Parts: sequence; structure tokens; C-alpha cells
Amino acid sequence: MKCIIPDTSAVIIGAITELIEKENIDYPEIIVPEAVVCELEHQANANRSEGQKGLKELQKLQELQYDGELSISFKGRRPTNHDIKYAKSGEIDSIIRDLARSEMGTLLTNDKVQAETAKAQGIPVYYFEQEYKETPLSIEKFFDDETMSIHLKENVVPMAKKGTPGHVDFKILNEKRYTYKELKKIVDEILDKAKSDPKTYLESEKEGSFVVQSREYRISIAYPPFSEALEITAVRPVVSISLNEYNLSEKLLDRIRTSAEGILISGSPGAGKSTFVQAIAKYYSSKLNKVVKTMESPRDLQLPDEITQYSPLEGSMENTADVLLLVRPDYTIYDELRKNSDFNIFADMRLAGVGMIGVVHATRPIDAIQRIASRVELGVIPSIVDTSIYIEDGKVTHVYETKMTVKVPTGMKEADLARPVIEVRDFETGELKNEIYTYGEQTIVMDMDLVNGSQNSERQKTAVEKIAEKEILRKIRKILPKKAKVDVEVTSPERANIYIPEDFIPKIIGKNGKRIAEIEESIGISLGVEVIESKPINKHPIEVDIIHTKKQLILDLGRDKGRKNFDVFIDGEYLLTATTSKKGEIKIKRGIELSDFIIEAIEMGLEITAIQKM
Repeated sequence: MKCIIPDTSAVIIGAITELIEKENIDYPEIIVPEAVVCELEHQANANRSEGQKGLKELQKLQELQYDGELSISFKGRRPTNHDIKYAKSGEIDSIIRDLARSEMGTLLTNDKVQAETAKAQGIPVYYFEQEYKETPLSIEKFFDDETMSIHLKENVVPMAKKGTPGHVDFKILNEKRYTYKELKKIVDEILDKAKSDPKTYLESEKEGSFVVQSREYRISIAYPPFSEALEITAVRPVVSISLNEYNLSEKLLDRIRTSAEGILISGSPGAGKSTFVQAIAKYYSSKLNKVVKTMESPRDLQLPDEITQYSPLEGSMENTADVLLLVRPDYTIYDELRKNSDFNIFADMRLAGVGMIGVVHATRPIDAIQRIASRVELGVIPSIVDTSIYIEDGKVTHVYETKMTVKVPTGMKEADLARPVIEVRDFETGELKNEIYTYGEQTIVMDMDLVNGSQNSERQKTAVEKIAEKEILRKIRKILPKKAKVDVEVTSPERANIYIPEDFIPKIIGKNGKRIAEIEESIGISLGVEVIESKPINKHPIEVDIIHTKKQLILDLGRDKGRKNFDVFIDGEYLLTATTSKKGEIKIKRGIELSDFIIEAIEMGLEITAIQKM
């Protein structure tokens, strides 16, 4: 082995210097392919530790050449764009093998496939197998029995969350602030372990971030330009308990055992959702002898070996779902449902007959059902979600069930307004908590407490009344000229007032009141017509319509609200103050923090309102 041609894997792990020492080779000739240098340079530019390691190894070889220990040169062609594009298919490895063949040297590699391919082509090869040594990560020293997560950031003291779900303290670990160099060393250690430890996976790699699952630790790494400084967050479950320890009622346990097929488990971050999901998964697998699989990104649930945990196949959960539909498990846990595609996959698998358990972030018990209601057809909701379990402070606090019925929604009076309604009832008491139905083109999630007026002694408009206002406004605007000022106010469940210019009143009433009667019949409430100039300024919140475009979110308050100042609120919390355009619109650019807040509020089903400033 007087002439050695290393590939990229051999350079990165330092195999050349180890081989020379191990085999006691006297003054070998090292020929480094230019393709290897190109690959290392690309990795280093991407801030990847293996690129930096490889370049340091080449610098070390240069020092050995200076000391007269070996000869080093660089030969071969650099990869083209085509070679780089198909690097995973072996194009760059092929360039390296061609150089080894032409130089009649020995190919040195740590890549098993590369070694076997070289042997098949008759190229002399030395497979340098690196022994894996299981060593704990340096961050593990920060974890004790009470530590839920640690938070390391450059120029900041290390912090940790300690306690149990619902009882968490944020504590300083020590007063020593981490430098960038110290944190970078920890990052390199974590990424190296992902390449060698069979129980450590690089779940996500994007420009500015890594997500690694190392046994029970989920580690998130952020660095510029994604974050302003290098940051490491490691999370670990603190408790692993059985379903029996939740003290569930026998009625709920019987439902889980026998009839629950579409379960949503919801709660706020840190409430204990993952712990409960682990308990229910173990219960199905070990106690009921069911076949249980999971869909996770990243895979951070701590489950027994009998339960297989799947990640996105080729980056897509749809591909994972295709495989699971062939496997046909009894239950599949989907952790977590965030995007539209997640909810659609959950629904498709449930309708295909697979028992599904989904995990959803939510701040209220109804939010989980509401989020899926906005993404699927109303009639199939009970087939997709039959049970919703809300977790708070590590305990099951609410359990809802869904059923389909046909009736007049609560708050409406006319019998001909009967329609399909999804009833959401408290599982233990049977009390009706919410109704979900369509009104016009919109899906309404009605809170029964609001309908019954239990939240406030001062009368507030119900969701039905707000939708009725929009529907009346839409019908009136079809009749009147576009520039005409129009407003509608529902004053009670049985009556609404229409405010229009005096000249258009006869047009709305119609001959012998025929036109206004038709509108009343279609809406289901009686209408009064008044001159708009006599309408007082509305100091009460008005609901805001959101229009989505590619570049903007448009907050539409109505043409009659043009050129006026408004305060905008999300669920009663102040968001911004703005002046509407001539058309009564407030335009917000997509991608900025304000638009993100609004989109998240829409997904959570929060109310967006505005109040006119005097």
C-alpha cells in the first residue's frame, strides 16, 4: 500500500493517519482526489462539522509531509454540476474509483458500499471499519430526575426546566456563560453521534437548524442566519406512567377499549400530551394486544420495541401513510397534527379503517375538533373523530364525543332552517358543549355557553348573529350599487336592522314589501330598514373578514368603514391600530410577524375583531 487514494469518508474520520500508524507504512504516497476536496469544501461552507474535520485532516497530512513522513498530492477532476446533482447515486464515488484505477493505488474508504463496488471492479481497496464506542453526550450531565429540558445559548447562562407538566420552574444551571466555540464543540459531538449511534437520528437538516433524536433526547439546534446566535435545546420526558395512573372513569376506559377509533389528544405545550399518548399506546399494545405504529417528525415518543415508530418517508408523511395502509395496524398514533396535510392524512387513514390517535396543540378543549372541522367535510367529522381528550397539568380534564344529527341549530327559530349539525357533548355528563354546522358558505362552531348568555350579563352577539349580519349584507349589496353605503346590525335573535341611504329604501322594500319579505324568509329573521345617517357609531367590536392573497392578508371591514381608524383585536387582545383604505380594507404583507399572528389565530379558531376609534 505504497500509494493510497482516500475517499471523503476516510478523510473525515482521519483513517489515513491511523492506517499509516497501524500498518507501519514507510513514506507512503497519498493521492487526494480533487472530488474529495470539493466535497469537503462544500460541507464546510454549509457549516457542517464533517467538512471542517476533513479539511483539518488534510492540513495534518501536509504537516506530516513537511516532516518527511509521507508524500501528498492532489489529482483527478473536480465534479461537474451533473456529478453533484447525482452524488447520492454514486457519481462522485465513481470519480474517486476511476482515479484509484488509473493511479494503480489502493482505495481507502469507510463506506461499505464503496468498498464492495471497488472490489467488484477489481480495484485494490482497504475498508477501514471504525469501531463504535457508546459514550454519553456531554449535555446529559445537565439532566436529573426532574429536568424536562435544557436551554444553551451563546453568551447566556445555561437554563433548565425542572418539574412535571403543569408544575415547571425555569432554573439557572450555573453562572458560566457559554461561548460560541464551546457550543460548536457540543453541536459537532451531537452530529457525530448521529452518524455512528444506531439509536441516534438526524431527523431534520435545514439551512440554520438541525433536529436530532438521540435515544430519549430530542435536540434542536439553531444557528445563524435562522437564529441570531447558536442555540441548543434538549428535551426529555420526565415521567413514564401507565394509563391506570390517570384515574380515568370506567366509562371512559370502556370506550377506549371497545369503541374509540378516532381519538384527538389535545392540550397546550408542556401540558403532558406526549406522556398520555405514550401511556395509551402501551395500553393498546400490551394490555389489548393491538398492533400499534406511530407517525412522528421527529420521533421523540418513548415506546417499547413492539411499537414501530415511522418518520416521513422521503420527506413526506403521505408516503408513510401509504406504507401504513398496506401494513394495516390496529392503531396509528400521529404526533403531531399541525399543517393541512397532516389533518388530511389523519382523515384519509381513519376513513380507510385504521384506528387513529392524533396529537394537537390547543388552548381549549373544543380547539382540536374545530381545527379539523375547518379542513374536512362536515358530515364526516364523527367518522374521523369520535373522542376528544383534553390534557391540562398532566391530567385528563375534559373528554368530548361527537355525534351527527339533523335539527334547527340552537339560537335559530324557523323550522325550515333545520340542517345537519355536529353535536359536541361532554362524554361523562352528556351536556351539549358545542354545535358545528354550516351557515351560508361558512362553518360555524357555536359555544353553547355563549348562546345561553352565561359569560356576560351584558348581551353579546352570538356567532349565528354575526354570520346573519354578513349574509344579510351580502344580499343587500347584490341589490344596491357598489358604492352605496350599507350596514347591518342584528339586535336580537329574531330581528335585524338594515342601514342604507334614504334614496334606496324603496328598492330594498320592493313592491308591496315583496323583496324585503323574500330576504326575511331566506335569512329566518325579521328586518327593519333605516336611514344610514341616523345609525350611531358602533363602539362595539365588529368581526373582521380575512381575505388571503399570495402576497397579502386583507382585513376587510366593509366599504362603509373606509377612511376610518380601527383598533384590531385577536380574541380580545390588542393587535394593531390602522386606517382603512377607501374600500374599508387593511392590508398586511405576508411573511411578517403580524400576518403570522393572524394566520395562527385563524387556524386556532380565535375571533378577530375591530373597534372604530373616535
